[in-house]
Amino acid sequence: MVTLGWGIAGCGWVARDYAGPAIQASRNGRLAALFDPSPASLQQASKLFGVPAHAGIDAFLATPGLGAVYVAAPNHAHRALVEAAAEAGLPVLCEKPMATSMADAEAMVAACDRAGVLYATAFDQRFHAAHRALAALVAEGRLGTVTAIRIVYACWLPADWAAGGAGDNWRIDPARAGGGALMDLAPHGLDLSSYLLNEDLVEVAAIGQTRVHRYTVEDGALLMARSRSGVMVQMHVAYNCPETLPRRRLEVVGTAGQLVAIDTMGQTAGGTLDWIDAATGVVQPVPVSGAERSPFLNQVESFADAVLGAQPFAFSAAHDLGVMALVLKAQAMARPSLEPASPAS
Repeated sequence: MVTLGWGIAGCGWVARDYAGPAIQASRNGRLAALFDPSPASLQQASKLFGVPAHAGIDAFLATPGLGAVYVAAPNHAHRALVEAAAEAGLPVLCEKPMATSMADAEAMVAACDRAGVLYATAFDQRFHAAHRALAALVAEGRLGTVTAIRIVYACWLPADWAAGGAGDNWRIDPARAGGGALMDLAPHGLDLSSYLLNEDLVEVAAIGQTRVHRYTVEDGALLMARSRSGVMVQMHVAYNCPETLPRRRLEVVGTAGQLVAIDTMGQTAGGTLDWIDAATGVVQPVPVSGAERSPFLNQVESFADAVLGAQPFAFSAAHDLGVMALVLKAQAMARPSLEPASPAS
């Protein structure tokens, strides 16, 4: 069987814990090379995966058998890496958010268009088995008229957080991340809501807070959005929620019932999906096919299928740009509403 040779650009925890293992486990891909300018990150990933590792981008892109690049670097570095990969004729799957500015996001898509290579954003929540099951139930009309989506997607991210002990916490650096909890977590919720409804979101509003952690970006935010047909979306994202508390919940509400997914938001497989019948109030578990499969695994296999010509990729770069525009609008709204941090407890 023909397989796609992947390179990973950016060897932080997402690459080490999720993208890399998913590529290695995929039916149609293999990990061919690593790139990171940080010696510590590169050494850690190289030990883990045992493939050629490069501190220089040119040598990385020249790796024999390289067929696609997964960009998992800090947000501010996405544009340069995507443009370099596109110039080398390589398709790109890039972590969210696409970039820290709309100009950079548009330039990334334009570079791939000029090169005639596939670009996609790594919105892995589209590929979670429970979310796919939920989307199918919405599409078949099980919920009647859908009225609202409610999302809680939160975690605990102190200023000194560094997964695996390698690297610094760039997610709280506004220059590299472009924002905090909103910039990091809200793209998933906005894209997922659009996927579940099979329509774009057209409006967004947000407020932010710096309530617990002493850093200069928001450690929490509330967002409201509206879909093209009028479905309301409510989202709470946070870096200030202890991980022992319930912190990942997705609800889709309709006139005929409600679907509730617990612990499905995130990088891992599993969680639960329940149906609440509006006529009876009875709660029933919804069986989920493929529940054990990592959303990252489903995602890299789908992208590789598209690159190898087995089937088209189901999501467009134009849609991803629309999500990016909403994220940046929400971020700009949230920033002025930040309040002084109180001491963390």
